[in-house]
Amino acid sequence: MDSDVAVYLAKAAESLDTAESELRARRYNSCANRCYYAAFQAAIAALIEAGIRGTSDEWPHKFVQSSFAGQLINRRRLYPPAHRSTLSDLQHLRSRADYSLDLITEVEANRGFRRCRDFVEAVQQKAGGRR
Repeated sequence: MDSDVAVYLAKAAESLDTAESELRARRYNSCANRCYYAAFQAAIAALIEAGIRGTSDEWPHKFVQSSFAGQLINRRRLYPPAHRSTLSDLQHLRSRADYSLDLITEVEANRGFRRCRDFVEAVQQKAGGRR
């Protein structure tokens, strides 16, 4: 496994663990934040594993989201269509948690966590990483 893939999988696992901890502690806004970043970091690992890199060492959010959905789901069919909107949906939840007056509810946090966990686990299995 590429060392960059391993690093991003480790970051995703750590963010997922933090999201779970925040969920148990009833800190739903923090959970939403960590859910998005866990999925984002896993998506970067998946892109690197598939040989897709941006033009620099940076990973713009729009690039990661569109490349994951467009290349890894639609074109190469490496991941199930159910994950097509996961990144954008979790980013929207994180944006509400971080930048609006809305408070993330327990139901929303649980739903976001489940989607995040499924996404990260799918990438871990495909990229050869295990928690």
